[in-house]
Amino acid sequence: MVEIVLRNGYVIDGTGNPWFKADIGIDRGKIAKIGDLESRRAESRINVRNLVITPGFIDMHSHSDDALLINPKAESKIRQGVTTEVIGNCGDSGAPIDKTIKEEMKRTGAPLVKAGVKLDYSSFAEYATKLERRAIAVNVAPLIGHGNLRKMTVGYDNRRATAKELGKMKIMLDRSMREGAFGLSTGLIYPPGSYAKTSEIVQLAKVVASHGGIYTSHIRGEGNTLFAAVKEAISIGERSGIPVEISHHKAGGRKNWGKVKQARKLMEDARRRGVDVTCDVYPYVASSFGLVNMLPDWAHEGGPEKILERLRSTEFRAKVRRDMERGSLSSAHWNKTMIAHCPRHKEYQGRFISELAKKTKDPFDFTFDLLIEESLAVSVVRFGLAEEDVEYVLSYRNSMIGSDGSALAPYGILGKGHPHPRNYGTFPRVLGHYVRDRGIISLPEGVRKMTSLPAQKLGLRDRGVIRPGAWADLVVFDPDKVTDVATYADPKRYPKGIEYVFVNGVLTINKGKHTGALAGRVLKHS
Repeated sequence: MVEIVLRNGYVIDGTGNPWFKADIGIDRGKIAKIGDLESRRAESRINVRNLVITPGFIDMHSHSDDALLINPKAESKIRQGVTTEVIGNCGDSGAPIDKTIKEEMKRTGAPLVKAGVKLDYSSFAEYATKLERRAIAVNVAPLIGHGNLRKMTVGYDNRRATAKELGKMKIMLDRSMREGAFGLSTGLIYPPGSYAKTSEIVQLAKVVASHGGIYTSHIRGEGNTLFAAVKEAISIGERSGIPVEISHHKAGGRKNWGKVKQARKLMEDARRRGVDVTCDVYPYVASSFGLVNMLPDWAHEGGPEKILERLRSTEFRAKVRRDMERGSLSSAHWNKTMIAHCPRHKEYQGRFISELAKKTKDPFDFTFDLLIEESLAVSVVRFGLAEEDVEYVLSYRNSMIGSDGSALAPYGILGKGHPHPRNYGTFPRVLGHYVRDRGIISLPEGVRKMTSLPAQKLGLRDRGVIRPGAWADLVVFDPDKVTDVATYADPKRYPKGIEYVFVNGVLTINKGKHTGALAGRVLKHS
């Protein structure tokens, strides 16, 4: 007797092997049987003839730390077939947090605060407990953000951490790892993480390495400084003995297109030396981030309140403009920068800064004024990647899939704004556009990048594959119909072709509809 039998499916087991036809029996949250189960007694049967059954997709790069506390149904992710999210990326994690970070969240009007979620936790363990008590639709594998550690010790000072401060960071990180975190993430273009020297990160990575964790990094530059940034990430792995994951690997700016080929060679050379370095990629030519992050590094010193204070200074604005123009941002780039979220000016959402600014002022002053009016709470979508680069990284055997998005919904607080379509369409886009339509990779290889490869990186031995005894995180989809529907113009649309999704053996998506099940877990690194 089993609880559920999936009948007549084409099974792609996640390892990269070709499909085989079989039934799958699910019992007590796990895969119990694989084979011909026609005569097997079951509480329920689902005929999935002509559909593909794969392991649940693992989003290797997600930012759902706060979103899951606001809306635990994880609508935009579970409907893509995502059953596990790696959260805490780019140096910014849900925990640990302290009084200073909580006050900053309140001042900047973080969605978590607007939703009325109590900030009644501080440590990683307390955050994990809050998620578990909330009950969530997907599993999460949390990382610890280096930015959190720096805010809690050094603050937003642009300097080296003292020995005492570094010691405090190590203690917090060690405690979090003991409590089940999977590793350390850095965001080395985002203050205050960008103020850290390589040696600081190496010392922290050694703490994580002692627990068998991983190091993921939004590297120190994805454009002009791409090669140096990749080398730094590799060096951190080599010096600390830790597996490295280069986040959302890409090369921004036309003059940098094609650099991903040389960057891949750097990774391959490192692997031959014994450094476990891999990367993840999202299938889009635009990125997304906070508008304030377009300001140069030095402008962030002291934190958000200092930025707002300085933005009112004509001298400060002139200096920022000079630095931005000398860097990668010329005036022409404003026509590639679209407002995604702007609470006090909803009419700006979905429109480009060049278009909005030309009516009243130049784009720099428009941007500075908007940041003041919105208390820095503006996000943008920025076009600057090459389609050929996306395909090249996607086809790399050691790349996996990460949305760089959050678990959103087209309703409630998480439905505000005009987000990047990757939040709703990443995984179906890979399966539909790049696998079926473009033939960049095969279907078994595409599934491997979403399942067993990230599971291997994370050390999840009983997820990411279809075999007896593994957890029944499963996706059933129509390979001829699976497709992303979300676009830059209309981003809040669920994909098509994802028919059934099981999380820990519980049916969560049934014929494309959310059942309301909240069977996800906070996974603990071991």
